[in-house]
Amino acid sequence: MVLERLTGLIAFARAGSMGSYTAAARSLSISPSAVSKSVQRLERDLGVSLFTRTTRSLTLTPEGRDLHERALRLLRDADEIEQVAMAARSEPSGTLRIAAPLPIGVHVIAPALPAFRRLHPKVTIDLRLGDRFVDIIEEGIDVAVRIGDLADSRLLSRSLAPHRLCCFAAPAYLARRGTPMHPDELEGHDTVNLRYQSTGQAFRWPFQIGERVVEVVPPSGVVIDVSDAVMATLAAGGGIGMSASFVAAPYVVRGELVPVLQEFAVERHNITAIWPESRRANPAVRAFLTALQDVFQDQMRSTASLSI
Repeated sequence: MVLERLTGLIAFARAGSMGSYTAAARSLSISPSAVSKSVQRLERDLGVSLFTRTTRSLTLTPEGRDLHERALRLLRDADEIEQVAMAARSEPSGTLRIAAPLPIGVHVIAPALPAFRRLHPKVTIDLRLGDRFVDIIEEGIDVAVRIGDLADSRLLSRSLAPHRLCCFAAPAYLARRGTPMHPDELEGHDTVNLRYQSTGQAFRWPFQIGERVVEVVPPSGVVIDVSDAVMATLAAGGGIGMSASFVAAPYVVRGELVPVLQEFAVERHNITAIWPESRRANPAVRAFLTALQDVFQDQMRSTASLSI
């Protein structure tokens, strides 16, 4: 098999999985035009059309669907060869592709990367942040961090430290409007809420009331789809909002926000690291998982010391 055809198969497999040349190019760290040209060369060599193209979509043809799974298997086999070779070298090295939700990436993972690279200077980090639910096998991700329940049995997983969901507000806002003592009293306050980018749904605020966890969606005057923007709005006196403790911690340290309704805060245990079976022996993955566990535990201890 000539090298150009193998390159075309890689581009075809990623574009077919991700639905666009642009997304495939981002995953492969090349230009969309390079992906397009590689796929066109492959189509010419094979004598079949692999995609139906419009200005807005990229859809596999019947022939493309038949070949796509075969191309994915080929790439997985090649990837496992690389992983075995890396494990044999034992020292963490190579590119480590990490996917995480934006708030975890910004507040937990990114600040820990310099220390990780000082320990493992031969590892290059490719950190991808966003609210989109990625297929880590098809997109070539080595480690992902997810919030919520897991459904993919193809993946290995490790639970990370728990986190608390609590309300916060600026001291000046509370001085002006008063401090609610029960979730029912939020009706008399301005609230700022988060909207998930992936679903468009508003975040449901959980409160531990007695033996039950009650979830509410307050009627908010401001709804934002990035958690740090929610915190900035609260710090500017926009009202009361709910956040994970590790997102709010820097604002609490600076005195810009204080916890509200702490006795009703909810602790969650659904932050998980996941990685493919093929990465089990990868030294860089193993090293990063160890570092990730330590970083989360340190983060939780820090927020506990702030009483949030």
